[in-house]
Amino acid sequence: MNTVLSIAKRNAVLTRMAELLEQERANLKSINQQDLSNYSGDDLAMEKRLLVDDAKIDGMILSMQQLASQEDPVGVERFNFTHENGLKITNKTAAFGTIMIIYESRPDVTVEAGGIAFKSGNKILLKGGKESLLSNLKIVSLWHQALEENDIAKDWVEYLNYNRAETQAFLENPTQRVDLIVPRGGEQLIAFTKKHATCPVIVSGRGNNFLYINKEADLQKALDIIINGKTTNIGVCNALDKVLIDSNLENWEDFAAKVVAELHKYKVEILGDERFSKATKVPQIESDLIWYEEFLNYKIVIGIVNSDEEAVAKINQFSGGHSASIITENDVIAQEFMEQVDCAAVYQNASTRFTDGGQFGLGGELAISTDKLHQRGPIGLQHLVTNKWYIYGEGQVR
Repeated sequence: MNTVLSIAKRNAVLTRMAELLEQERANLKSINQQDLSNYSGDDLAMEKRLLVDDAKIDGMILSMQQLASQEDPVGVERFNFTHENGLKITNKTAAFGTIMIIYESRPDVTVEAGGIAFKSGNKILLKGGKESLLSNLKIVSLWHQALEENDIAKDWVEYLNYNRAETQAFLENPTQRVDLIVPRGGEQLIAFTKKHATCPVIVSGRGNNFLYINKEADLQKALDIIINGKTTNIGVCNALDKVLIDSNLENWEDFAAKVVAELHKYKVEILGDERFSKATKVPQIESDLIWYEEFLNYKIVIGIVNSDEEAVAKINQFSGGHSASIITENDVIAQEFMEQVDCAAVYQNASTRFTDGGQFGLGGELAISTDKLHQRGPIGLQHLVTNKWYIYGEGQVR
């Protein structure tokens, strides 16, 4: 078990990390350019996640500053009780111990996830993807500098430069204690981690988010939200993949044509179910299995439903349990939809792109969990703790 670092020490490391990121900005960008030129794949979303530019570095620095200014999540009292025999019983938050984060292609995770885990009193094992190796190693060297300057052992932040076979071996038989694993990435990474891990795993990263346009929708809002959800960043788990339109919407065919015209401006590939395809002449889906897919690309599927109930049933059957939004001016219908849809984040009249720890006021996130245990949705600083019971007695026996 790790010694508990004082909150002053933890904050000092985070503050220093922010300064080092600023100092090393130019170096970090040029090292990242090497990673980008080594990347030979044609995955647009992957390439976007791999890039470290000034905006990304600004985000990393801000996340360190925000974390340093937040309350200590460790040692917070959650419950207290005095037994009739005089025992004083309290429950407080406690660090997990060691958290392993497995992720693909995103050097900013090396900063943000590392920072959230460290602030919450945990040792971090970072297992990044090979495509971002040089960027990650540079960032970890900054972590080590910040730790050493504050007289803290470097092993609080450790980088595991493992290939797939070595990672599997470590998961199945860890060479050191690991209390929690958080895989951030595609379904293959999550399945691989769950299959081989010997400790709890928080599943994160799968989207396949739905937007439902109810018959009482404001159609301008609907159009703006579709475009925002689908086109602003295709490579993220809060992007939009599916749209359902209520057939009771007046002249839904006209609105459908408008949506198609607008999406085509952004070069989005549009597929429709039988009714949508007939009305708009877009290609028809070949199989219902596509409703399960997360695209991470300029691609969308649009379908027609006959009722709010049908929309809810379809979302609950096919979505990834991440985010779903209803566009309607009827607050009662919106509330029913939001209560019945089984997703971590449910919206009325807003884009699913807001499902994010920073946007939700958590000061960043370790991951966005689609599990219901131990935390659902964005996992912020305050969720990266377990708890512990403290009992004070004066000789009581039972």
